[in-house]
Amino acid sequence: MSNTAYREHSTPLFLTSSFIYESAEQAEQMFAGAGEGDIYSRFTNPNTTELIQKFCVLEETENGVATSSGMAAIFSTLSTLLNQGDHIVACSSLFGNTLYILNQILPKWGINCTFVAPLDRDGWQQAITSNTKMVLVESPTNPSLEIIDLPWLADLCHQNNAIFCVDNCFATPILQKPVDFDTDLVIHSATKWIDGQGRVLGGLVLGSDELIQPIFDFLRRTGACLSPFNAWLLSKSTETLQVRMHQHCTNALQLAQWLESQEGIKRVRYPFLPSHPQHDLARQLMKMGGGIVTIDIDSDKEGTFRFINALTIPSITANLGDSRTIVTHPSTTTHSKLSPEEQEEGDIFDSTIRISVGLENIEDLQEDIEQALKRSL
Repeated sequence: MSNTAYREHSTPLFLTSSFIYESAEQAEQMFAGAGEGDIYSRFTNPNTTELIQKFCVLEETENGVATSSGMAAIFSTLSTLLNQGDHIVACSSLFGNTLYILNQILPKWGINCTFVAPLDRDGWQQAITSNTKMVLVESPTNPSLEIIDLPWLADLCHQNNAIFCVDNCFATPILQKPVDFDTDLVIHSATKWIDGQGRVLGGLVLGSDELIQPIFDFLRRTGACLSPFNAWLLSKSTETLQVRMHQHCTNALQLAQWLESQEGIKRVRYPFLPSHPQHDLARQLMKMGGGIVTIDIDSDKEGTFRFINALTIPSITANLGDSRTIVTHPSTTTHSKLSPEEQEEGDIFDSTIRISVGLENIEDLQEDIEQALKRSL
């Protein structure tokens, strides 16, 4: 972002719905696509443009769009690139609302989906058919933290002319760059680690000009655009993303290692723990293990709730990626709309807790978890 005539150091807010022209002729030229510049903030705005440009650099992509939320990023991508009669193959461990779109909305438009367990190579190979247009995954998955072999799956997609789309929300481009493994599209819920303080909603879709341009056209006409204020805030947050993610990951690894030795904890899931089933693959694909630790309490639902309620430092909410530690009970919140069978397939149980590890003193957090375990189990 270049400075304005006021020579400001920090990018200003462009809180305007439209932009003016020097003449009627200039307006005509710009609406005809013959001139450069902003026309209307539903199309482009200097703040959203700056955010997109930063993430094109971070994810090493040609182009991108910014959306009003992470789910708007998912929905606009699917709505734009899939047509009646197309087939999509998706990881069975996806965010609950993404699963809703794939299960409830797209079939009404004649678009069918086949779900595959993240680690089932045979299942991926068998699921892709002649009309498969796209493959959609999250890695690490939510909340089970399974690691998908992105290079292998990218090769499979391209052998079958399918668009490979990766939700990179949990890793961020600081820890993992999907394009390094030949991913076609990268999606982010900027609401999470990118914002980092639980303030605003936002989403990003990044990829080639060829794939991004139709998504931009869809958003321009349907209106799920990112507000200039949210774009400005997310752009400023991006300047601290690397240092924040380093500390989130450092705290998360230390917490995960400590949790493995605690009575009352049945299982600890964290990609950079040697006990993680895809530990070697995680280290191959990611620079650090991420800020999420998923645990299973050695108790039933009531005991798990007692533990959550006994905590004093973490917030109980369905968000993640905050500077403050957050605990979430997926089976009754973020993934509550899934059937018991679907939850079990996603490795989600009544005893499962997702911990978004914040930037607090890690010893304080450990002491709080220890007292909660003693009081509740």
